[in-house]
Amino acid sequence: MVKLRRTMMYVTGNNPANIMEAHLYGSDSIMFDLEDSVSLKEKDSARFLVYNALKTMDYGNVETVVRINGLDTQFGRDDLEAMVRAQPDIIRLPKTETKQDIIDVDNMISEIEKQIGLEVGSTKIMAAVESPLGVMNAYEIATASKRLVAIAIGAEDFVTNMKTTRSPEGIELLAARSNLLMAARAAGIYALDTVYTNIKDDDGFMDEVKLIKQLGFDGKSVIHPRQIGMVHKIYTPTEKEIRNAVRIVGAIKEAESKGSGVIALDGKMIDGPVVDRAYRVLELAKASGVYKEEEQND
Repeated sequence: MVKLRRTMMYVTGNNPANIMEAHLYGSDSIMFDLEDSVSLKEKDSARFLVYNALKTMDYGNVETVVRINGLDTQFGRDDLEAMVRAQPDIIRLPKTETKQDIIDVDNMISEIEKQIGLEVGSTKIMAAVESPLGVMNAYEIATASKRLVAIAIGAEDFVTNMKTTRSPEGIELLAARSNLLMAARAAGIYALDTVYTNIKDDDGFMDEVKLIKQLGFDGKSVIHPRQIGMVHKIYTPTEKEIRNAVRIVGAIKEAESKGSGVIALDGKMIDGPVVDRAYRVLELAKASGVYKEEEQND
């Protein structure tokens, strides 16, 4: 079954109201941020707040992610200690540049899991790549740990490091996005795109979502609830796409029932990649709630 990670909404870790309500907006994942959005003087209180929320609140089917501070900061180890105990679905490591970053956090998590009697390996991680070095090492990062379920790109730091700025076309991010995406696909994990910071520019946001979907990303980080529905609309297969996929799958089954290795539809041969894409469309449609298996027999 496909795991939907179309949207991951940022939630500031020191905002009690947002922490309590974030799962109600329909995002596939919510990410409690202990890093950039929290000032130095509020780091400890934010950690305490997120820890207690995860221990006491029911977020239902919404995936919970916590972005900790880097392990090279004075807050990173404390964040990791608390969050492994709080047991979100995923811990996100910021500013990942090498596989050693992942190995180090993997080892630390294992130590904590042993201390609290949690099965070693049960805590999953996500790596955020935000620098040219990280992009260059994307495949090594993506394959550094069995805990790693996703890799994400952080654009703001990346373009700053590249001595440029973000453009509407996103040309400055194309190489980084492509490299990150290929690393994720080669490693068999998810790839998530960066935020779009101008929440008033719906057209620009939609254009960027269409671009990253076409590139192959599984989803996008969002910073406002109103962006969630726009992403889901673009990522949900259309009726036409579903009908076409159903017909392709039907042709496959008919060929199999006849013992034929040749699959044809409308006089055209159907090869393996087309079949794989058809199944992918139906999996996404089922996960999105717009298609049920029995509909194929209607």
